[in-house]
Amino acid sequence: MFIISNPEMVIEQCRGGVVGTFPVLNARPQEELGVWLTRIESVLQSDRAAGRTVAPHGVNLVIRPNDQRFEADLATVVDHKVPLVITSLGNPAAVVQAVHGYGGLVLHDVTSARHARRALEAGVDGLILVCAGAGGHAGALSPFALLREVRAFYDGLIVLAGAITDGRSVLAAQVLGADLVYMGTRFIATKESGAVAEYKDMLVDASANDIIYTPHFSGIPANYLKASIVAAGLDPDNLPTVNAAEVRARGDRQTRWKHIWGAGQGVGNIRDLPATGELVDRLVDEYESARNEWRKRFA
Repeated sequence: MFIISNPEMVIEQCRGGVVGTFPVLNARPQEELGVWLTRIESVLQSDRAAGRTVAPHGVNLVIRPNDQRFEADLATVVDHKVPLVITSLGNPAAVVQAVHGYGGLVLHDVTSARHARRALEAGVDGLILVCAGAGGHAGALSPFALLREVRAFYDGLIVLAGAITDGRSVLAAQVLGADLVYMGTRFIATKESGAVAEYKDMLVDASANDIIYTPHFSGIPANYLKASIVAAGLDPDNLPTVNAAEVRARGDRQTRWKHIWGAGQGVGNIRDLPATGELVDRLVDEYESARNEWRKRFA
């Protein structure tokens, strides 16, 4: 989650038993990435040494070949032997080779079966299906469509993303055929989140109707909070037409639109701002409650 995820959130997620990750670009300048990873590794290693069970951590790496920051980030990831690397947008083959060199795993974000096949050809260890309703850069396909289509040719690890905000949704994703889920927006609305207070409050107040899917701000279709667009002086229902390729080429989305905030369609299920550990415990309770309920129904 760009500008949102930080070491504190990742540590608390891992302590709760879920894999915590962050985009490498959140660490600025580039040298800060090594500092972040060292802090996360140190705390989690201390927890393990004390007999505490913690989940592995990971990073999100947007593939940008021939980009100095990308090359430096990948080198730092390899140097720290980050257990899990999530890639997106480009061909992950080079990242796979580098990460497999130290025994790490690579999962790749995809929004179509075609992208899934290409990622598998590159040797990734699993797929993250970013479906309709996911926060930020998301696909337009229903999880019912994309997951079943990919399962027709792939029986490996699949992570499902898209409007998943509670434990019941996690169980539903598994019933559909996913192994794990990818949850972002719900964790923005936590105490450890790096989001500003206005962003968090906007999530608590929003519903699915308050989300708009548009390529206007980054050149890639994404889901945003309409209220943040209004606050920026724009009409979310009448955004000017843009050339998506030109927007991507400019690369100015990180500065011009800093206060245009992404969110998934599951915002209507967000009603408070708990600590990360509290939220993870809640997800477990909701998952077990839903599973017990359906056991009784099937019986």
